[in-house]
Amino acid sequence: MKPVPVATARVREWLRETASPAHAKVLAGFFKTGPGEYGEGDRFLGLRVPAIRRVVPRADGLPKAGIISLLKSAFHEERVLGFLILVRRFERAAPEDRKRWFDLYMSHRECVNNWDLVDLTAPRILGAWLLDRPRDVLDTLVVSPNVWERRMAVLATFTFLRHGEYDDLIRLATRLLDDPHDLMHKACGWMLREAGKRNLGVLIGFLERHCTNMPRTMLRYAIEKLPERERKAWLAR
Repeated sequence: MKPVPVATARVREWLRETASPAHAKVLAGFFKTGPGEYGEGDRFLGLRVPAIRRVVPRADGLPKAGIISLLKSAFHEERVLGFLILVRRFERAAPEDRKRWFDLYMSHRECVNNWDLVDLTAPRILGAWLLDRPRDVLDTLVVSPNVWERRMAVLATFTFLRHGEYDDLIRLATRLLDDPHDLMHKACGWMLREAGKRNLGVLIGFLERHCTNMPRTMLRYAIEKLPERERKAWLAR
């Protein structure tokens, strides 16, 4: 059954029903919105992700223009909502219709401007779309001056890891060994750890080649699930 059309203003009202000004202040600090920080100037309504997710199915009748309006919002949670709606549309679309949602995502990737927006969307849209397609776009994103585009490239590989494919992660993580941003060190280390959960040999092979020249944060994240004795041995190296 076709969803009942819903206005963007109504969706925004639903989102604000459980907003907390006090929590908005907490989020502003958590997402580093101060001068010179990576989230500088971002604004918050004061909602946790579960509350935002509850609005997503209610917005099934939101038109494409309404989604774009949310993606471009000055408020962080409205952008989260817009991208979660986009994920839902992409995942529920017929195979022949998925491209238009993928294209919408990529054409508005400048709105993906914090790590949570990357992590909520890149595996489920970018990674899912590329799963059975050429992946050249990852090599373009990974050299972008925009840290969020570089993180998108790395997080897209999460989908590949779940299908037993590790080569793209290893290639990208190797290219990012000298990345200046701590958030990229964390992203690469996290994905290497996830690879190690599925195939320990992949993780150990990467560590053998790069443990002496990889950023300390990346190394710590990558070895987090190893036994304590092994973690200490890698850190000592």
